[in-house]
Amino acid sequence: MAVAHHMERSYVGPAFDQAKVRDAMRVGVITCRPETKLSEVARMMVGYDVHSIVVTDADPDRGLLGIVSSLDLARAAGELDSVTAREVATTNLITVRTNDPLQRAAEAMAEHEIAHLIVLQPDSDDPVGVISARGGAAAVAYNGSLAL
Repeated sequence: MAVAHHMERSYVGPAFDQAKVRDAMRVGVITCRPETKLSEVARMMVGYDVHSIVVTDADPDRGLLGIVSSLDLARAAGELDSVTAREVATTNLITVRTNDPLQRAAEAMAEHEIAHLIVLQPDSDDPVGVISARGGAAAVAYNGSLAL
């Protein structure tokens, strides 16, 4: 017998084909330093309810160094207290801008086989959020309809 579950709506923007990255991104960038142990990164992910943490340098001129995902943590299971964010972070960062079509973000994720992109402000290239594959899936699932 099928059981119906109430699903909390997580997307209220336009239909996927009309949506921009800003419609489905998580605003704000949660960061850690390169020397942060993965055990602390894991606590940050749980505490902030996110699946990726951006690795930044203390020197603002060096900016973004990489991104650590929950999959990176799973790969390092058993070594979380000895391995650092620097050692596992993906350093070939793929970014999108807030005003890019959501379709472009989805294509970039598929092309690079990743689930998170750092979102930049178009006029300054400052990081302002993260878009995840889940954010794109929510836009597809709800198709931008306001009906509950």
